[in-house]
Amino acid sequence: MFGKLLGAFIGRQIDRRDGKGGVKGAVMGAAAAGLIRRAGPIGLIAGGAWLAKKHFDKRKAEKAYAEARAADYPPTV
Repeated sequence: MFGKLLGAFIGRQIDRRDGKGGVKGAVMGAAAAGLIRRAGPIGLIAGGAWLAKKHFDKRKAEKAYAEARAADYPPTV
């Protein structure tokens, strides 16, 4: 069940990224779910590390954006 949910999530992200929708995301999501299922613990660790890096990079970019916005609009006293 978890593999199917993960495959659906991956497929949705692929479709969202290319903006066209269609079968491509569904096929890629199903393939990713099968690959993860067969990869076992090593695949799970690699996938978790990849997700953690993406999350870290996103937070870093958001922090840099917030600091740039704060520099543009200093507080008035």
